[in-house]
Amino acid sequence: MTNSKFLGLRTTIYLVDDVVTAKTWYSQVFGVEPYFDEPFYIGFNIGGYELGLQPQQNTGVKVPTVLSYWGVEDIHTAFDSLIAAGARAHEEPTNVGGELMVATVFDPWDNLIGIIYNPYFSIPD
Repeated sequence: MTNSKFLGLRTTIYLVDDVVTAKTWYSQVFGVEPYFDEPFYIGFNIGGYELGLQPQQNTGVKVPTVLSYWGVEDIHTAFDSLIAAGARAHEEPTNVGGELMVATVFDPWDNLIGIIYNPYFSIPD
């Protein structure tokens, strides 16, 4: 294994128009209730991995409806290395509660890449 700054896939977020309806649908499909349930974000633990539902912002700008976050140990170093490699900043590293930090960049082909520092995450045995 190489000495990668990236730890593996951690979170996938689906942007939805109606988070209440989407919460009900995903609860039924996966057979679990969300562990985090706020108007701005609904989080499910699916086999030790995060599925998030987030309200779609109607800004008139086309945005992806799926966002995956790759785990990192140092979000600032990982973010800076992505920028140095030619990515464009979308969302600077931001604290989203507790020690959780997220950031997003566009790759050279305009794909949105998310990175997350989440010290609470552990891979299931």
